[in-house]
Parts: sequence; structure tokens; C-alpha cells
Amino acid sequence: MHFNIGDLVTRNSYHNDITFIITNIDGDNALLQGVNVRLCADSKLSDLEKTHKVVDEDEEMFDRFDNDNLNREDYFFLPGKVVHLDSSASFIKRCLKFYEKANVKAKGIKLKESEMAVKIPKIIEEYKPDILVITGHDAYYKKMGSEDDSKNYKNTLNFIKAVREARKVASHNELIIVAGACQSNYEELIKAGANFASSPKRINIHALDPAIIACSLALSERNKPINLLKILDKTKYGKDGIGGIITNGTMYVGYPR
Repeated sequence: MHFNIGDLVTRNSYHNDITFIITNIDGDNALLQGVNVRLCADSKLSDLEKTHKVVDEDEEMFDRFDNDNLNREDYFFLPGKVVHLDSSASFIKRCLKFYEKANVKAKGIKLKESEMAVKIPKIIEEYKPDILVITGHDAYYKKMGSEDDSKNYKNTLNFIKAVREARKVASHNELIIVAGACQSNYEELIKAGANFASSPKRINIHALDPAIIACSLALSERNKPINLLKILDKTKYGKDGIGGIITNGTMYVGYPR
């Protein structure tokens, strides 16, 4: 079977469980990125199966998130502002659509994971977000077996560096950071300064999971602690996919409307 960059494929050896797009082909190897999950992978071309079936899960994910019980008759609300850095143009587009539907103001910026740390200070200074999302694609490679576990990941080190640079500019009280992708090193991202990070169980996360967390924080009342467990339960895989620390919300509430 002949394959081209841009083809949608699944892997036979993984029971065709995840749909990927081919991003590069080198000899008989293909580099893959998840269509609905933030996962990087590689595969022998012989293990791939072409597919044209992609399940649109975005509406389902919004339904998981949406529990609007705000009193919009008497009060007005000013949600926190989000800046979302992502290596995937398609994921940015989907997340921005999600933010818009949730009535959360967001700026999406496409950056390679390796570029984020260098550019983050200027981005924070320019946009002054309440919530910064740092994500893209990642993967945990057990076969690498490095003694420094952070080197066993595709992009975790890039995310860690980006979080550290952001924390040089703004403290936990000034800026909420959501960081990581599929199978990222959750513990090290939290240590670096993230409020929320993936992935406690080193599993895949959905493309919209970071946006669900960011929207929940943007729509949580300022100076009041969030309901941490409730927010995590809104994501595709719950606490196994994303974890975090109790923090305050970012939304101002005003009266009268």
C-alpha cells in the first residue's frame, strides 16, 4: 500500500485504536500525529492501515464541559483571558472554536514546542493573559531508558522550559499555567510551575482537554478556590489524564447586568 504525507491512518499492532495523520515519511518509517489526541508516534509503513473515518468528538467534549449555571439575568461576568500556545494549527483552530462557544476571550498562537520557551516572556508581556496554555504533542518512550526520565519524552523538556520561563515573568497568583500533552511528565511540569499538567498516568489526552481546563478556570469566580475534582472530571480521561493544584478562579462578577 502506498502512503503520502497527510494520509489518515491507524496502526494494526495497536488494534487500530487511534487515528493519526502522517506528518513525514522517511524510508519505510512514518511520523504520526494524533487527530483527536495530542500524541506523537512513529510506525513502520507496513503496520499502517489507511482510513477515512474520523469521529468528530468536539461537540461531545463541549457537552462534557458545559454546565452553565450563571445567573445571567441579574449579574454580568468578565471571564479570565486565555493565551493558548500550540504546535498544531488544526488543534488551535478547534480550541479557539471551543473558547468562542464558551464565551471566553482567547488568543491562539502557533509555535513549535522547541520555540515556546524563548518567545513566552514577550507573549506574556504583550497579551497579559490570566491563563496560559502550553501544549502540542508529546509521547513517552520507554525504550529510550535514559536515567534522566525527562529525556524519555518527545516534548516534555520543551514544555518544562516554557513553564519555567513563564514563571520568571509571573507568579502562581498572577498567571495560571496549563501545560503538557499526551503522556507528558506530569510531576516535573507541576514542579516547574504549572498549575495543571498532563499526564498523571502517562496516558493520552484529548485535543480539547487543555481548553476545557482553561475555560473552566476562566469561568470560575476570581478570589474563590476552584472545585478541582469537578474541573478534572470534565476532561476526557479525568484525573488519569490531567491533574493540578487548587487555585483561585479568574472571572469577575458584576451587578447589575
